[in-house]
Amino acid sequence: MIDPAPLTTPLPLRHVLLVDASGFIFRAFHAIQILTRPDGTPVNAVYGFITMLMKLLEDMQPDHIAVIFDSARKTFRNDIAPSYKANRTDPPDELVPQFELVREATRAFNLDCIELNGFEADDLIATYTKEALQAGADVTIVSSDKDLMQLVSDRVCMWDSIKNRKIGPEQVVEKFGVPPEKVVDVQSLAGDSTDNVPGVPGIGIKTAAQLIQEYGDLDTLLTRAIEIKQNKRRESLIEHADKARLSRELVRLRDDVPLTIPLTQLERRQPDLEHLERFLTEQGFKSILARLHSRHPKEKAPVSAPSMTASPSESARPSTPAPSMSSPPIKARYELVQTVEALEQWVADAVQQGLVAIDTETTSLDQTQAELVGMSLCLQPGKACYIPLGHIAP
Repeated sequence: MIDPAPLTTPLPLRHVLLVDASGFIFRAFHAIQILTRPDGTPVNAVYGFITMLMKLLEDMQPDHIAVIFDSARKTFRNDIAPSYKANRTDPPDELVPQFELVREATRAFNLDCIELNGFEADDLIATYTKEALQAGADVTIVSSDKDLMQLVSDRVCMWDSIKNRKIGPEQVVEKFGVPPEKVVDVQSLAGDSTDNVPGVPGIGIKTAAQLIQEYGDLDTLLTRAIEIKQNKRRESLIEHADKARLSRELVRLRDDVPLTIPLTQLERRQPDLEHLERFLTEQGFKSILARLHSRHPKEKAPVSAPSMTASPSESARPSTPAPSMSSPPIKARYELVQTVEALEQWVADAVQQGLVAIDTETTSLDQTQAELVGMSLCLQPGKACYIPLGHIAP
């Protein structure tokens, strides 16, 4: 097993990956059909989180990574406006037990779970982003949260891991009608009913963008509101100027949060394979476990599955011999099949080869109740694909 301790020589700060874990958990929960362990515990959000994290680490190769969570519902913003996010409903019962499981999965990857009472994950992300930029690094924020778009720049991009879409300055302009540095002003005017941010009545995103484009910023607009020709718009801005300023305090991210773990200590580390294998086995994530073994053939350590996760037929199977320590490393190629053309190519390759291994992902290990979620095809060691079948687009 690889020593999980950080390397003795610090890695240079070049590319920092900041994962909005709390935001992703909710999206994964709604995007993937309910999966359950043999004991009935839902694990669909956990499954989505782990597959996302493995893909990010492989594709983006960050030298530093922070996995960031919301610690509690109430933050300093509730001191400013007690009604902030007060209309949010409690998470679904099926999601509640998965929050701690996602934290355990993060620790199994030998990554820190970062959160801080009184602040939102977005504030921690903003603070780490500021530190990374000051150190000369580029930043990728894994999230689709519109509030984080105020951080985007030529060196900071966002990555929507559900839609596999990059969000840069152009995409921010498409959404808000203004560049990232003006997003806070637009949000202050338009408000956000989801978070109980009041804004100015009668002004939406489009109108707010037009006003900020014309007047430059929120303070100038409010100072010169008397000049606006449209009566209702002028009166609303004058009457509700304080609401706009209050909204700015709510939507503007703090980038001065007292970090408990410095960015320099968030170097990417090798996963704790023993912990990770045990965790994946307990959840029944066979396909992820197989992927882990293919990527770490020399470090594979056999793990006995607890009785609650193993069916009688699985318990009786002989364990697969560990690969020889002299086996050469496998250059892996894994693909998420998202088009008919890609699927046809994999099928053609399988037919030509004459041999293919197939694994299924289902909603349960009970074969009388399980529904198909997806399939994995493997043509040779290190060459495999996943075909999503039962996933629900957000």
